[in-house]
Order: sequence, then structure tokens, then C-alpha cells
Amino acid sequence: MQVPNGIDHQKYLNGPDQVIPADNYICCSPGGYVKLRMGSRGVAAEPPISVPGLLNRTVARYPNATALATKKDGKWQKITYKQYQDRVRTIAKGFLKLGLERFHSVCILGFNSEEWYIADLAAIHAGGYAAGIYTTNSAEACFHCLDTSRANICVLQDKKQLDKILSIQSRLKHLKAIIQWDGKLETSIPGVYSWEQVMEIGSKEPDTQLDNVLKTISVNECCTLVYTSGTVGQPKAVMLSHDNLTWDALIISERCGDLKPTIDCLISFLPLSHVAAQVVDIYTTLYNAVAVYFAQPDALKGSLVETLKEVRPTRFLAVPRVWEKMYEKIMAVGASSGCVKRSIAAWAKEKGTQHHTARINGQDGTSLGYKLAKSLVFNKVSANLGLDRCTTFVTAAAPLSPDIKKFFLSLDIPIMDAFGMSEASGAHSLSIYPKFKLDSSGEILDGTETKFDGSTSINGPGEIFMRGRHVFMGYLNDEEKTKATIDDEGWLHSGDVGRLDSNNLLYITGRIKELLITAGGENIAPILIEQAVQAELLHVGYAVLVGDRRKFLSILLTLKCKVDSNTGDTLDELETETKKWVASLGSQATTISEIVRTKDPAVYKAIEEGIARANKHAISNAQKVQKFAILPADFSMNSGELGPTLKIKRNVVYEKYKDIIEEFYKE
Repeated sequence: MQVPNGIDHQKYLNGPDQVIPADNYICCSPGGYVKLRMGSRGVAAEPPISVPGLLNRTVARYPNATALATKKDGKWQKITYKQYQDRVRTIAKGFLKLGLERFHSVCILGFNSEEWYIADLAAIHAGGYAAGIYTTNSAEACFHCLDTSRANICVLQDKKQLDKILSIQSRLKHLKAIIQWDGKLETSIPGVYSWEQVMEIGSKEPDTQLDNVLKTISVNECCTLVYTSGTVGQPKAVMLSHDNLTWDALIISERCGDLKPTIDCLISFLPLSHVAAQVVDIYTTLYNAVAVYFAQPDALKGSLVETLKEVRPTRFLAVPRVWEKMYEKIMAVGASSGCVKRSIAAWAKEKGTQHHTARINGQDGTSLGYKLAKSLVFNKVSANLGLDRCTTFVTAAAPLSPDIKKFFLSLDIPIMDAFGMSEASGAHSLSIYPKFKLDSSGEILDGTETKFDGSTSINGPGEIFMRGRHVFMGYLNDEEKTKATIDDEGWLHSGDVGRLDSNNLLYITGRIKELLITAGGENIAPILIEQAVQAELLHVGYAVLVGDRRKFLSILLTLKCKVDSNTGDTLDELETETKKWVASLGSQATTISEIVRTKDPAVYKAIEEGIARANKHAISNAQKVQKFAILPADFSMNSGELGPTLKIKRNVVYEKYKDIIEEFYKE
């Protein structure tokens, strides 16, 4: 078999942990290979391992450890790592029988589940690419992923997703099979299978073909495609090699330091189409024989806390909005408590802050007051959140306000930051307590390199450049964009602006594409100003700064409102605590529409005063917010302003509310 770069593959049938010779660090074509950026010592010099090789190793060491747990009919059904591998191999044989070709993809469309994991690893074992698709994608967005990845197979969750794919099936020239894993298959369309049917197909196949394919796999070839969010233009397919993912899982594991095989567990609920969930939930757990419990599909709509209390994970990764929701819940409970309980809580938080501040500064910090506060308050708060066994708390995918991190720190829950991107296989920095700062984005991971473009200092500030074995291969079939992202020396241009301190902690100060350049020529990073406003106005849901090429800054605000637990749609009715705040101002309004329609004097005055307080922290007059508007609805994924990880899509917001924005700047 001849591969696209002309290498005779038959010479290298040693797989799956072989390295095929390659001359370049980047590759954009299916079936190509990249040169590994091996270090001479330390973690950068660790021998590479493929995804099948990693699964083999973990099964050899911990065959009977719990791998995956799914709640069905009120009970947790668990499979071991040996059973996990057996099912991966069975589905991989099924994929091959259904026509999966080398270097073509299996696209996966559904909520986190045992089947998602198995389909992902089975695609890789069978010599294809695993490619996740967000469940919120439209049919056309799904078509883009399936078409560009040359998908032979699409594995999906239920009838809703099946109908989506059937509507575009005739246009997908490479698609050979569709597999539904949940619910009764209500169609007899040729080429559409149930999960059970594919398991049966695979179980009847001999191992020969699969084992022969595994012998051709190399650690420096692509195994996974991660599609970018596509906020500007169509999503790009980020090509991640075996070594990208397994090595990033290694350096994350090294940083965590004390992951305990067969003991540690986590809950998988963040979208697996996102690189952070993949590298943590799939690969870091696989690296360390950690058990994964699957949350319910409505986790981000409210059921997550119940799963947390039931599973009591030892590690917890969440996006900022999840932490913000927890914060709001704790605040609501506190507001309804009596004076004595509130006084005890305030005292405990003071002791918690003192303890952790001392720890961060290298001191012991343990005192009798802290121990008493832990017993009286902290343990109860953690238990109510399901985090009483948790030793690592992480936030990722978007900035979390330092004020919220400080609040949790005072309650004995130190939230660590991580920074990375799809093109860096997930993580480039991660802090582990107590080496962190509230406004930092984590400590640079060992074995990686960082520098700052446009800075005379090696520690920045400037655009963050990254290099290492975690840097992606390239964008599939897009050499132009690849070369615009990775320079000739192998540095990945992040698009984020930041700096390092003397402790190797990274600070993100802005994003180049999000920087606002005022009419006066001043560069302004919106996130810091937005967070300052939100810190003064706790009942504001989202804040979006406006002012690019304008004479002054304005801001779009949403008020926190209730959410339909079934659909995830935001409602017009104010959230309970927001309603109480509005009433405390002397207003009788209970809905957003009422406040916006009447330009409620009490609410508008309170927001104006909050913005004025935030403006006192501005470093120049150009960075002060001059005007604001309350939007007619809070943001949501369904209405398009938020991505799958609940990150704001600024371009969508600017387009959707362009008329309001133009009103700010009418002479």
C-alpha cells in the first residue's frame, strides 16, 4: 500500500506504536504523517504511544477497573476496562465490515455516553478518524463536518439526530452507514443500523482484518478531527495525531500528579466534540484507569448537581457558566438564611480566605479557626454540591471572573484555571493548588514552550505562541490557514494576548480578534471591562462590550432569567434572585420585557450606578463605558448567542443587536 507522501508503508507494519518517517512538522492531507517534536529530556522525551497502544497498556495493568458507568432505570451499569476494549474491538470490526476506509471518518453526533466513547476509539482502531459533531448543529452544519471529513459512517444518538442526517444523506457521497445507539430504530431505510445490529455484525467478524489495520497505524498520523466553533466562516477540521492526544493526556496527568487508578472518578458532561472534554474525559482517564460516569443529557439544564451528589467525583472540570450557576445557588441559599447562619458563613469565609491566601503565598495557613470553619460550613457546602470528595476543581474554555474564583476559594473550593485550544490538543497551561493566582490562567505545562510575539521581554506581554508535541498537525485540506497558524519554526499562533510571571503562571489579557480599537486608536480588551461591570451588577447575566472604531464604549447587558428545563430556552420571567433584587429597588417588574418596554427607572438607575462604579477602575477615560442597553432576552445556545461550551459568540450578538448598537452612536 502506498501512502500519499510516497512512503512504502509495508516496510513499517509493526504498529500500532511505530513512527513513520516524516520530514515536516505540519501536514494537511488525509493519510499524511508529521515529524514528532521530541525533546531530549523530561516529559518531552517520553516515548510516544498510540491510542490503541494506550488502551492495550491500561487493560494489561487494570483489566477489572471500572471504565465507564451509565445510569439506566435508576441504577448505575458499569463496564471494566477489559470490557471497554472488547466492545471497542467489536464495533471497530463492525465499522470495517460496513465499509470504513483508511483515513476516512466516523462522525459522532450525540450526548456523552458509553457508545460515544466506544465509537470514538473504534474509529481510530479501524484506521479512520473520529470526528465529533455538536448536538446543536443544524443539518447543514452537520453536512459540512460529514462532507469535509469524508465520513463513511455516522454514529448518532436518537431519532432527532437521525432525521437531521437523513435530510442530507443523498448529498454525502462517502457515507455508507448510519448507526443509532439510543431508542427504537423506526426506519427500514437501507444503510441505517441500530447499535445492537453493529455489535452483532462485529462479533461475527474474525480479528484478522482489524489486526492487520492496527499494524499499519502510526503514532504520528491523524486519529481525531476536532471542528472549531466556526464563529468566523465555516468550522475548520483540526487534525490531531495519536501523539498529540496521548502526550497531552500525559502532561496533564503529570501536572495533576496524584491521579489514582481504580479510585479516582469524574463525570462526563461537557460536549465531547470540544477538545477539552476529549483530552480530559476520554484520554486522561484512559491514561490513568480512572472511572467515567456519564451525566444525563439535560446536565447543563439543571440535572448536573443531582449527578454530582450521587457520584461524588474526585476531579471536576467545568466551564465558567457551570461555576456561575453554582455560585448563584449558594448565594440564593445564603440570602434565605437567618442572621445567625449568615454571620457564621461570613466568619467561615473570612477564615477560608485567610487560609488559602497563606497557602498561595507559601505558608501553612492552617489554624483552629479554619478547621472549625471547615467542619461547620465548608464540608456542608461541598456535600450539597456533590464535591465533598473532590480534590481538583478546574475551569476551562472561557474566562471565569476572579471574583467568583475568590468566592469559591473562601468556601474551601480552590478553582484552578487551564488554558489551551483545539490546535494545542486541549491544554497548554494548568495550575494545581497551591501554585496559582486568582487572575492567572494556569502554570505552563512541562515539556512545552511559550513565547510572546511583539514583546521585548521573554515574559510578554504579547501574542502567545506555543510549541511542543501537543501542537496539531494542521487543518484538514487547508494548507493556507495552517501556515497562517503555525509558522516556519513550529510556533502555534494562539491569537490570545498574555504574559508570564516569575512563577511560570500565564495571564490572558485579551484576544487579538476580540480587541476593540476605538476611533482614538486605543486597543481595549473587552473581557476585563465586562467582568468589572458584572462584578458590580451580580444580576446581569451576560455583558458584551461594544466600541470597535467608535468614539466611546457601550455595553449590551442581559438580566438573569428563568430557563425552560425541557428545551433550554430562556424565558421572559426573571430568575428568582434577580426578581428579589428588582423588588428591592422599588420596582414591581417581574419580566425582562416589562423592564425593557418601560425602561424601568429603578432598574436602569441601578445599572447606571453599577457601571459608574466599574468605571472607577478604568485605566483611562477611553476604557470607561458611556452607554448601555438591556437586551430583550438572556443568551442561550438555542437562540444562537452561546456556543456548546456556553462561550459568547460575539459576532452573532453584534449582528443580532446591530440596531441597538447603532442607536448608541447616533449623533
